[in-house]
Amino acid sequence: MNPFTKHPNEVGETYWSHLWFALGWSRKLALLSIISFIHSIFPFLFEDTVSSRLTRLYEDALKRAPAFNPNQKR
Repeated sequence: MNPFTKHPNEVGETYWSHLWFALGWSRKLALLSIISFIHSIFPFLFEDTVSSRLTRLYEDALKRAPAFNPNQKR
């Protein structure tokens, strides 16, 4: 099987839908990394932003695809 489509097919996506989804996560995580860096210097800024957004991302991932949730059948 084509290595570019094997994983996307396993999670019920096309190559392109998986690409855009993964790029979206990459953008969100990069932004959260910057926010975390700012928070490390100025602890009074963004006090719970990163943890709450990561929790939300994880919850969205569990709803989105069974591959993210080992307890959910594929």
